[in-house]
Amino acid sequence: MTRDMAAPRYGKLSIILHWLMLALFVGVYACVEIKGFMPRGSEARGLLMGLHGMFGASIFVLVWVRLFGRLTPRPPITPKPPAWQTGISHLMHLALYVLMIATPVLAWLMLAAGDKPFPYFGFHVPAPVAVDPDLAKQIKYWHELIGNAGYWLIGLHAAAGLFHHYWVGDDTLDRMLGGRNRS
Repeated sequence: MTRDMAAPRYGKLSIILHWLMLALFVGVYACVEIKGFMPRGSEARGLLMGLHGMFGASIFVLVWVRLFGRLTPRPPITPKPPAWQTGISHLMHLALYVLMIATPVLAWLMLAAGDKPFPYFGFHVPAPVAVDPDLAKQIKYWHELIGNAGYWLIGLHAAAGLFHHYWVGDDTLDRMLGGRNRS
């Protein structure tokens, strides 16, 4: 394949979902980081945490669409990477899916155990556990630990895409860019 040939690409829905998820992750992490500059109990801090929760819950909803989409064949990487790179790619994607599922579920459990509501675009999501402040603290620890690991996972995922694009020279990144030819 020459550099001027268009690489086989993911479908439009997969591409849109991929970049939408990135935008939601930027929103999730931006809200958490900016929140630190707001006084506790302030309206602005509450708004940021509300947005953080809505962005995170949206990731949780959309991840199931993405998982369903993974049932369809994906375009092959050209040239085919070594087996060890494919294995690492599978582990990375598994870790990202754990992040996108576990973190919102832990947030839901944490809020319920802390006797706090979990609204999602005006809908009340029922509490899955009884109020237990000690449990809420334990769940908060895991929610934040996995959330902090997300910085690294997302960063490594992006770095791998750039590595493949600029160093290896394969079409890994091109497949997800949608409509752009490499020059």
